[in-house]
Amino acid sequence: MSVISDLPSRFRFVLVRTSHPGNIGSAARAMRTMGFTRMELVSPHRFPDREVSAMAAGADDVLEGAGVHAGLVEALAGTSFALGLSARRRGVNLPELTPREAAAQALAAAERGGQVALVFGNERTGLENDELARCHAMVRIPSVDDFSSLNLAQAVQVMAYEVRLASLAEKLPTPPPLHDEPPADAAQMERFFEHLSQTLDDIDFHKGRAPTTIMLRLRKLFLRAQMDERELRMLHGILADAQRMAQLANGKK
Repeated sequence: MSVISDLPSRFRFVLVRTSHPGNIGSAARAMRTMGFTRMELVSPHRFPDREVSAMAAGADDVLEGAGVHAGLVEALAGTSFALGLSARRRGVNLPELTPREAAAQALAAAERGGQVALVFGNERTGLENDELARCHAMVRIPSVDDFSSLNLAQAVQVMAYEVRLASLAEKLPTPPPLHDEPPADAAQMERFFEHLSQTLDDIDFHKGRAPTTIMLRLRKLFLRAQMDERELRMLHGILADAQRMAQLANGKK
């Protein structure tokens, strides 16, 4: 059986650096029409605001429950699968999905018990590369090349509709969990990436070269693995031993 009755609680729509308060309200309305209620806002320009409420057209429960965060990492806390919406290809080497493909993968992650985030960027600039790097894949809505920029709320509506459509389709049995342990969430992954980056510095892995590219590739690799908490603890242990050996080696010089 599918977790259809539980589906809304497993999805959050994350709006990053939204400039126009009316777009927050319109996005809340778009979500609510498809049965979703969890909105997370990252550094919104104005919220709360009368224009937000006016454009929500009655989706007050979405606005009342909306979280406001200083950064994307906080907004993703507790999630195990994140998809970033982008109107154009970026310099981040991520799998690229259509909305329908993204909805299928997001629904599968939710049916395994994970928390899923759909992440939308600023109206003018979209998501920055470092924000996309915190996602498992990028989603592009296939608009025409000469007029490709959708309104933020329209993009939210497309994704909310696709997820709902996928959830209403005929269901196969719920797939078994990928892991025996709980999946590592976004905050745990960020702590791991910080530990990994520090360890690579400690062992002088980069040899004076800029670490940005290799860290982006390593992010992609480990996010694709969708590790559980036990696997993450094991990797932390390996990194800690590598750091200890590096300290011993440096002490002998």
